[in-house]
Amino acid sequence: MSLLAQVAIFLAAAVLAVPVFRRLKLGAVLGYLAAGVIIGPWALRLVTDVESILHFAELGVVLLLFVIGLELQPSRLWVLRKAVFGLGGAQVALTGAILAAIGLALGQSWQSALVMGLGLAMSSTAFVLQVLAERRQLTARHGRSAFAILLFQDLSVIPLLALIPLLSSAPAVQQSGNPWLAAGQAVAVIAAVILGGRLLLRPVLRVIAESRIQEILTAAALLVVIGVSLLMVGVGLSMSLGAFLAGVLLADSEYRHELEANIEPFKGLLLGLFFISVGMAADVGQVLDRPLLVLAGVIGLMGVKAAVLYVLGRLSRHSADSSRALAASLCQGGEFAFVLFALAEGSQVMDRGLVDLLVVVVTLSMAATPLALLATDIIGRRLRAREPAKPFDTIDAGEQPPVIIAGFGRVGQIVSRILLARGIPITALDIDPAQVETVRQFGRKVYYGDASRLDLLQAAGTEKAKLFVLAVDNVEKSLLIAETLKKHFPHVKVFARARNRFHAYRLMDIGVEYIMRETLLSSLQMAEEVLQALGTPAWQAREIAERFRLHDERILQVQHAVYHDETQLRQTSREAMQELDALLRGDREDAQADGARHTVFSPSDIR
Repeated sequence: MSLLAQVAIFLAAAVLAVPVFRRLKLGAVLGYLAAGVIIGPWALRLVTDVESILHFAELGVVLLLFVIGLELQPSRLWVLRKAVFGLGGAQVALTGAILAAIGLALGQSWQSALVMGLGLAMSSTAFVLQVLAERRQLTARHGRSAFAILLFQDLSVIPLLALIPLLSSAPAVQQSGNPWLAAGQAVAVIAAVILGGRLLLRPVLRVIAESRIQEILTAAALLVVIGVSLLMVGVGLSMSLGAFLAGVLLADSEYRHELEANIEPFKGLLLGLFFISVGMAADVGQVLDRPLLVLAGVIGLMGVKAAVLYVLGRLSRHSADSSRALAASLCQGGEFAFVLFALAEGSQVMDRGLVDLLVVVVTLSMAATPLALLATDIIGRRLRAREPAKPFDTIDAGEQPPVIIAGFGRVGQIVSRILLARGIPITALDIDPAQVETVRQFGRKVYYGDASRLDLLQAAGTEKAKLFVLAVDNVEKSLLIAETLKKHFPHVKVFARARNRFHAYRLMDIGVEYIMRETLLSSLQMAEEVLQALGTPAWQAREIAERFRLHDERILQVQHAVYHDETQLRQTSREAMQELDALLRGDREDAQADGARHTVFSPSDIR
């Protein structure tokens, strides 16, 4: 089969499988794996040369680590040192020891059990980082801890590769070279890459950038990644570690964002190809021949790793939810196990049958990772639902400030700071206990409570308040509070935050008069600054922005009457765009220019 035909097969498999799995909320990674199994040797046999494709597709993992390195400045990497060597070292040591003990109990030699334990202790960098990125959890606490552990595992490549020949009982293997000399060479190469990167990479990239040929800069970025990766492979290290190191060296450079943008398309496609090739390499025959043994291996591996990770997470002061997420993220085996077990077989430390079994167990554990994360989400929600609700704060009846603020997030905090700075006392309410605790640490007095409850509003002194600032982010909760206020405290003026036009319409249905859409003023200010940057005089830019605001407020009132009718809503929107075009670009601008500079607009103009 031609290369072009194989490319078409890979693309078709990804296009068909990934959207289906994303729609089922199983993640893109599992979609790629399923696509690989379907087109691979054990199903349709559309592609059979799995080994060569897997080697090429490893470039996706390499580029992924390079991009991550670009986003991790050396100063931030130094901050992670305790997590990398403390949490990462503990994970590898504890997991390796437990799995090695299981291997000994099952009759393996201590050498084979040790390699098995340490190899299975490794997790899949590509799978974990891709899944966490999909779930937008890379910056969460468990995401940062997972990255630190993965980084330590990559650093563990050096001693593990040196260890296997020492464990071999075969004389030929033992005399094949000095592993400690190889380790010394590896350290020397890392030092050379760091020094060379600091002294040479940036000047070379500067010269290339001055040529202003975009594709050459892209080629240079790929050359740096592949070149450093090949150099690492030459001294027995992993390509991923080399790519990560190259990224870190360029993290502080002025070319970081451009390099990342140039690499991103290649990274995405090759990483997808890597996952497909892993699915193709899955030995379905092993599963069919020994299903119970394989299933026990997968459950045992994931169970042991998850238990160790959960305990380490709790000892590291992660919350229960964060510890569960960390355990589910890293409970699978990793692609480095394939290399380690192959080397152990060649060194006569492990036999062929054990290696084949472990490889399929690792592969299936990768495939089960998105399902484990999904199960963790469900378990977490159910456990939180069973927890007794934290009692709301008791509000001192003697405190009855003129302003009550419900929702102490971004909007509520800014309003409160201005009022307090003017000496106006407030009562602040928020239903998120974590937010309340965080704000209290900064010296702000916030009450934990549900502002939609009548008894809480009465305790907060709403009856005697002058006005109520409704800054709750949740739309339905915001509407419920507004209804309660209008029903029981109709004399209190309500100033409400609306997330969008439809939220504003529903607040208007309830009778709220003072509504501010949260992005309107910032968008108008940005438009005003853009107009000035394009040469529009400052007075005229302000005039245009104010005209737009008044027009938009009037249209909001008009569309409120018809927003339930989609046809009428579309028609009024088209008419509004035509009217706005005439208003801002009409010939009457010149005639009104002098007077426009001194025009004073009042909110009453829109009523």
